[in-house]
Amino acid sequence: MLTEVMILSFGGQGGVTAARILALAAVNEGMFAQAIPQFGAERRGSLVRSYLRLSDQPIRRHSSIKKADVLAIFAEKILKIVEVREFLRDGGITVLNAKHGIAEKSYCVDAAGIALSLNLVAAGWPIVNTAMAGAMAKPLEISIESVINAINSTFSGELARINARAAEIAYREVKKCQAGSST
Repeated sequence: MLTEVMILSFGGQGGVTAARILALAAVNEGMFAQAIPQFGAERRGSLVRSYLRLSDQPIRRHSSIKKADVLAIFAEKILKIVEVREFLRDGGITVLNAKHGIAEKSYCVDAAGIALSLNLVAAGWPIVNTAMAGAMAKPLEISIESVINAINSTFSGELARINARAAEIAYREVKKCQAGSST
């Protein structure tokens, strides 16, 4: 079964890296995966889209994703500039860096709080990529062990340890949440 994921992040939050980590984690579990960044004139603070496809069979589609099964939103401010229904299939799941949901099938985690608590910050911005990768792994049914292995092959030394910790915390703390409800 093919699962299509779209990540909406601001430049500098690590959406492209999160897609790559999750693709590697899925491959480590015997799945087929693609991580596709969409680049243009992105810069820190501009909206960036990243795509992730996961399947139990080879993936023949190599294009951007118009409507996703899973939509990950790396900052609540993104909700002010996009209409979620434009990017999410009916019955799709959202994974939010937020304290409340926006749809019936929402997962929420305070990824920014996790990043700040671990000092994962660049230019004053919390880098939420590994926390969000950990949070996204749960509804995608990817083990946290595979996510940590992917993080350890992406980063090294102390940076790998701290990012793995962010993923672990988010995986543990992500919860199903309803529109307007608290995590």
